[in-house]
Amino acid sequence: MRVTIAEVARRARVSKATVSRVLNNKGDVDASTAIRVREVIAATGYTPSARAVGLAKGRAQTVGMLVPSLTWPWMGDVLQGVADVLEARGYGLLLNTMNRGGDSLTQFARHVSANAFDGLLLIEPPDTLSYITRLHENGLPVVMIDDRGHHPGFPSVATSNREGASDAAAHLLGTGRRRLAMITGPAEFGCTRDRVDGFRTILDDAGVEFDRRLQVEGDFTRTGGDAALRRMLAAGAEFDAVFAHNDLTAVGVLDALRAAGRTVPDDVAVVGFDDIPVAAHTRPALTTVRQPSREMGEKAASLLLSRLAGETLPEDPLIVPTSLVIRESTA
Repeated sequence: MRVTIAEVARRARVSKATVSRVLNNKGDVDASTAIRVREVIAATGYTPSARAVGLAKGRAQTVGMLVPSLTWPWMGDVLQGVADVLEARGYGLLLNTMNRGGDSLTQFARHVSANAFDGLLLIEPPDTLSYITRLHENGLPVVMIDDRGHHPGFPSVATSNREGASDAAAHLLGTGRRRLAMITGPAEFGCTRDRVDGFRTILDDAGVEFDRRLQVEGDFTRTGGDAALRRMLAAGAEFDAVFAHNDLTAVGVLDALRAAGRTVPDDVAVVGFDDIPVAAHTRPALTTVRQPSREMGEKAASLLLSRLAGETLPEDPLIVPTSLVIRESTA
C-alpha cells in the first residue's frame, strides 16, 4: 500500500501539518523534529503526490500545451524536449491539439476555466491568437514556440530560419550551382517568409540572378513537393539545385526528379530543412538544415517554469540556432 502523510505523521509523532511544513521546507519547524520527520520519510519511502504538492502551493503542477496537430514531422521532438524538462521538475503535461477546429478550442477553453494548468506552451494554431492574447493579458503565463518574434507581446523560443536558409544557399553556391530553385512552405507561415528572405539575400549578395519561375509554393508534404517540382519542370526554366523548405517536401522533389530522369546530385542538388530521421535514409541521403526541435521544446519549458517561479522573462525571442548537415544530395 502507498504510504500516506498520516502514516508518516504517526511514526514521527507529529501532526500532518508539521510533515507538510517539513516537505515544503518551512522554517518554523525545529531542527530535531525536522530530522526525525525526514528519517521517517526515508525509511517509509513516502513521496507526496503531485496533486497534493500542487494544492499546497496553490497550483495544478501541470503545464498546458496547445498545438495545431501532432502530424507535423518535428512535433514529436518538440514534445519530447518539453516532457523531459517538465517530468524532471515534477510537472505534468496537458496536451491539446486543434484537429477538430472549433470543438477542439471549446475543449481547451474548458481546461482553462477549470484552472487545469498553471501556464501554457503554444505552437500557434490558426485562428487562436486573439483568444490566447486575452488569456495572456489576463495573467496566464504563455511561452510561444517557433514564433521568431512575430508576436512580440509573448515570450518565445525560435530557431534561426533566416540564417539556416542562408546557409543552404551559400552551400549550393559553394558547390558551383548557379541556377537555384526553391519550393517554399505556405506563404502565410512566418518561417516561410524568413527562409525565402534568407535564401534570396545570399543570391543577391553573390550577384546571382534568381528566376521567379523557380520559386513555387508547396505545402510541407511529400506529395506537395513532388507536384511543385513537376510544375517547375513544366514551366521550362533550367535549374541545377533545389532548396525545399522542409524535408518531406525535399523527399517529394527527389521522387519527381527520379521520375523525370534527373540524377541527384549530378544534374540537380537538393537541400531540405528540419533534419527529420528520414533525411539520412533517402537515396541519396539528404543535405538539410537541422532545426533543433527537441532543444526548442526544452528551452520553452524551462522558460515557462522560470516564469511560474516569478522570474521576468526576456522580451526578445530565445534563439536556438540551426546547423547545416551535408550529405550526398549536394556532393
